[in-house]
This record gives sequence, C-alpha cells and structure tokens, in this order.
Amino acid sequence: MLLVLSEPDLTIIQVSANTPSLLRRTPQELLGQSLSLLLEPEVLANLRESLASEPIEENPLYLLSLSLGHEGQLFDLIAHRIQGVLILELEPSTQSDQSMILRIYRMVRGAVTTCQRAPTLRAFAQTLAGAVHKLTGFDRVMIYQFQPDGCGVVIAEEKGAAFESYLDLHYPASDIPRQARALYLRNWLRIIPDVTYQPVPMLAITAQHPSIPLDMSYAALRRVSPIHIEYLINMGAKASMSISLIKNGQLWGLVACHHHTGPHYLPYDIRAACEFLGHVVSLQIGDKEAAEEAADTIAFQGIQAALVQQMSVANDVVAGLTQFTPNLTNFIDSGGVAVCLEGQHVLMGTTPPEAVVRELIEWLGQEVQDTIYATHALPQHYPPITPFTAMASGLLAVRLDRTRPNYLLWFRPEVIQTVRWAGNPTKPVEIHAGSAILTPRRSFEVWKEHVTQTAIPWRGCEVTAARDLRRAIIDLVLYKVEELSRLNDELTRSNIELDSFAYVASHDLKEPLRGLHNYAHFLIEDYGNKLDADGKEKLMTLVRLTQRMEALIDSLLHYSRVGRAELTWIEADLHAELNDVINLLAPRIQESGVEIRIPHPLPRVRADQARVREVFSNLIANAIKYNDKPDKWVEIGVTCLDSEENGPHYLFYVRDNGIGVPEEHQETIFRIFKRLHGRDEYGGGVGAGLTIAKKIVERHGGTIWLTSHVGEGTTFWFTLSRVDASLPMPGRTAVEYL
Repeated sequence: MLLVLSEPDLTIIQVSANTPSLLRRTPQELLGQSLSLLLEPEVLANLRESLASEPIEENPLYLLSLSLGHEGQLFDLIAHRIQGVLILELEPSTQSDQSMILRIYRMVRGAVTTCQRAPTLRAFAQTLAGAVHKLTGFDRVMIYQFQPDGCGVVIAEEKGAAFESYLDLHYPASDIPRQARALYLRNWLRIIPDVTYQPVPMLAITAQHPSIPLDMSYAALRRVSPIHIEYLINMGAKASMSISLIKNGQLWGLVACHHHTGPHYLPYDIRAACEFLGHVVSLQIGDKEAAEEAADTIAFQGIQAALVQQMSVANDVVAGLTQFTPNLTNFIDSGGVAVCLEGQHVLMGTTPPEAVVRELIEWLGQEVQDTIYATHALPQHYPPITPFTAMASGLLAVRLDRTRPNYLLWFRPEVIQTVRWAGNPTKPVEIHAGSAILTPRRSFEVWKEHVTQTAIPWRGCEVTAARDLRRAIIDLVLYKVEELSRLNDELTRSNIELDSFAYVASHDLKEPLRGLHNYAHFLIEDYGNKLDADGKEKLMTLVRLTQRMEALIDSLLHYSRVGRAELTWIEADLHAELNDVINLLAPRIQESGVEIRIPHPLPRVRADQARVREVFSNLIANAIKYNDKPDKWVEIGVTCLDSEENGPHYLFYVRDNGIGVPEEHQETIFRIFKRLHGRDEYGGGVGAGLTIAKKIVERHGGTIWLTSHVGEGTTFWFTLSRVDASLPMPGRTAVEYL
C-alpha cells in the first residue's frame, strides 16, 4: 500500500486503491484525513520524530514497523520525500529477529571482504554474483556489464544446476533503453516480486491536485513498464531484482537477479543489505579495473624509459625506437609497427606495404584531428585497407607533429570470432498496424553472429601508454633542439674566435720568422768562409725549416681567411672555371704526362667562383701529384641528383688512377697539416689543400668525401646546389686535355 501526505499536517492527499483489502477502509474515507486516523498517538509521535531526524530526501528509508487495520496486521513503513510531498510505502513485515539481522550482516561483510581480495575483475564479479545469490535466494544471479556500444555482456553468473547458463551472452542495447538506464542511476535497487501482479491505481484527493502526476522514481512499489514485464515473461522469469553498479557517476553494469520457479518476495532488510552491497562494491570497480592495468602500466613505463634512453644515446628518434631491444614491437601488443618520421618509413613485424602505409597516413592527416586514434575495426572507417584486414584490422596511431606527417602506427590482425547473443540483436522493433513500435523480444534462444574485419580492442592503458610515449618523444626532441641550438651558438662563437686567433697568430708569427730566415742567409753570405761544412749544413737546415714554417703559416692564414671571408655569390660557369684551373696547371700536367678527361661539360651553379676554382685546383693537383702509374689520368665529371633532404643539387667528382688512400686514413685525410707520406715524398707540401677544399665546399652548403682503393686510385666527391632545378645541363662538347 502507498500513501502520499502533505507536511507538516500529514494529510493524506493520494492513496493506492487497495486499502479496503488491507485496512477495511475505502480510499474516499482516507483522502483528506490526517494520518492520525490510522495511527495511535504514540506511534504517530515516533513517526514524526523519525521524519525529523532521518535523511529521506529522495532516499527511501525504513522508519518503523506498525500494526494497521482491524486485524492488527504488521507493516514495515518506508518513507521518502520528493517534490514537496511525503511518500509512505507499507509492506507486510517479516520482523527479522536479531539472529537473522546478524546473519545478513555477516554475509554482507564477508561478500565485501571477498570482493575486495579478488585479483581480477572477472573474479570480483563472480564473487559478487555468489554473494547476492546466497543472500537473496534467487534462482539466477548475473553480473551484466555495459559495453561502449551500449550492448551488455554477462561476465559472471551464479545459478541452480537445472538452469541453462547465460555466461558470456551478449544482450542488445535496446533491451535496456536510455530511459531505463536513467532510472537505474537514480534508484540503486528495483524489485518485481511477481511478474503476474495486477497494478493498483493511485487515487488523489482531487483530480487537479498539484501532486498529480506523482513522481514515483524512488518508490519500491512503483508499477513497472508492461513492456519490461512481457520481456521477463518471455525470458521465463517469475520474479526479478536488479542492483545498479555505478562507476564515476556512470552506469557500469547491473546485478540482475531472476527467479524462474515462482514469485519471490524479499523483505526490506534483505533489499537494504543488497543495496548497501551495491554501493560498496561499486566503489571497488574502478580499483579492480585499475589493478588489472597497473602491472601493464608499470611494464609500459619501463619500456618507455628504455626507448627514451636509446633515442638519447643514438641521437636519433627512429633508430632509438627500432634498432635496439626493447623496441616499439615490445611496447604495445600488436602484429606490426610502422615508424613514419621526416620521410623515413620503417616497418617492423607484419604490416601493410609501405605504399599502403603512406596512403593511410595521408588519410589520417586529412580526416583525424586528434593526436591519438584507436580503432579495432579500421575497415569500417577506412575501406581502402580492406584487402589487408588480415594484418591491419586494428590501428593505434600516434601523431607526433600536427603540421607534418610524422606518425607511430601499431597494427593488429583480424580476429574472426563468434558472438553469442541472447536472441537476434538486429530485431528489436516489430511493426504493428503500419507503425514502428518497440516491443520486447519473444525469443531468447542463443543467436550466433560471425564477426570479421575486427581486431582485439585497444585497452585504455595501451592508449594512455601511447599518449605518454608521444609526450616523451616530443620532450626529448625539444630538449635536443635546445641543446643543438646552444651547441651551435657555442660552436659559432668558438669558430669565430679560432679564426681570429689563427689570423692574428699567423700574421704576427711571420715577422720574427722572416728575421730568422734573413739572418741565416746573412750568416751564410758573410761568414761562410769561416764555417766548416757541418756549420754550413746546419745553417741551410735552419733556412729550410724557416721556409717550411712560413709555408705552414701561410696555409694556416689562408685557411683562416677561407673560413672568415664573405662569399661572393654569382651564377658561376664551372666549365669556364675548370678551363682556367687546367691552364694554370698546364706546366705540371705536361711535365707529368697526365691525361685529363672531362666526359661531359660542367654546369652553372650558384657559388663563389674563385673559391670553387680553388677546390678543383687542389683536387686536380693532388690527383697529379700522388700518381706513380706509367699512364696517368685524371677525370672530372658531374651528375644531377634530387633528394628530400638536400633538394636538387649536383654531384661532382675528381677521379684518378693513382696510389690510393688506405681505408684507415680516409677520414683523417681532411685534417689540416695531415700528410700520409714523408715530408719530401711526392713533391712535398704542408697538407692543407684538402682541408681548405672541405671548408670551401661546406661553406657552400655541400659535402665532400672520397672513395679509394690502394694501388687503384681515388675519387673525391662533392656536392653543390643547382641554380635552377628546371635548367638543363649546358650543351657543350666534351673536351680532353693532354
């Protein structure tokens, strides 16, 4: 029975129509009357005291048990306030004795403790199902978890041996529509003791009374939707109860209880224990899910730390992520990984071909704005990947740069699975009289769905780990950029100071060196007749040493000027410059009998023509000098190149068939004053020509290197930027110089 009263006078303003069978009073006899008509003064005083002291705003609470009617039937009185009225629900009292209350307390306490100790979410759910089954006596208790797409899955079950298992069955989202879920959030417990019950209407003091319509969201005696009743009957349930499981204000799942052998009434104290249990275990759900992910999170953090260290040591993001152990394939469970960074595409494991990955990245850049994109059904969103679903049904993409196509991609293969539904999930609506009406499903036979083109879903901790790795990479790159900028500033300042020092030092050293040279000559000229042969030889050695020292200082001074002087940029005709160099070297060419080969004319480049001429002069002179073959030759050539890193440029070479350079000296040969032979071998020299050539090429934005085989010859290569990528090679006739 349900009574609605106004306060503080406790006047009955609404009443359920079944009062004659319970109180021997008609609703008309009760409406408009004070509650004192039904209660003794002492009981009424106790009720008023409880109403004043208990928090019953939208919170039904048991207040007391009282006897009503001529036969003195005992009722439990449950009260709550809503929208300015007081609602009293009266249910037949079972008057649990102290031992029963203690037993209920022990069962709830034991259930809470056991749930808390459960190591996994599934074990937690199974423990909860067992506790509610034991506490309530329902034939079947299921833990029903909502999925992101709205459907539900039975993740735990406790039942009698005679009943078919519903474990792991999927239920369509339409089984519990949005309106029903809103009620489950407001009211933690719903019970239907008998699905065959006959609803009783509510009668009001007047048809226009402000309490109409009455909000019964929190009333346990509230009539249930006939659609839900039909749904339960179709399932074969005679009674049911549900306990809400709420995590962070969202409906996470339900404890769904069904009784198949007849009506099943639970007294208030058992229901209160179940509701309390639902509150407590709901607080543990987040902890259980977090505990399952904690170990993985620790593993992710350990691998991430190793990856960051590897990137730092290698000074290369791609190498640090792919070339060591652990690498990205060890970071997140997947079938394959693609690292796409600054034009590089490194594929590891089983992935689509590089061309397909490039197209996928282009789609991600155009269609996905978030820095993290995760899907376990990629073909549904990106149909071109369909031919590669066996390896790429799932994708976790991390965008490292919002302005450039730099991505980390993890692929997961297709997992073909059979999903067991409790009935066909594609038929939640039936057509009646030409209109679509939501009706309860009539069949709960297991319906199997064959699911393809999907992968194992990405877990929240995996997405979080990918996001953390992205942040770590960005932080590392920013640190490297700042560190490189600082080092560049220091290097620039150091080079300026070094060039200035070299210039000043060499200039100041030349004056006393000339004095030594001149005085040695004076001694030979003025005192030569007074010195023996040994004395004259020592003076001549002094002269030679001063001459060599002056040559070294001149080379150092020239090297310093090459590094400090401003370049004069023009469109230089390198073919004409090469002609000038060969003309200047003509006496040496004729003397050595070397053959000069130029297979193709040299192009025009943007450069300082005097400096580039010096590069050719040093390289050709070295090629002539270090050659002991009877038939000597030197070849000068060029080819066009294009690269994403350097753009359009020319690759020049100076090749000879001379003595070659041992491999162990091919890096050090560009150091200033570095000679591989004795001072007077192969015509002598101070060893500065290659150093100066390297400085000139680098100041032009190019690079220089060599390839060589001892006894077969050497090729020096260097690059210079093209004037215009669209310009053709100059059309001159090839020339040979003898």
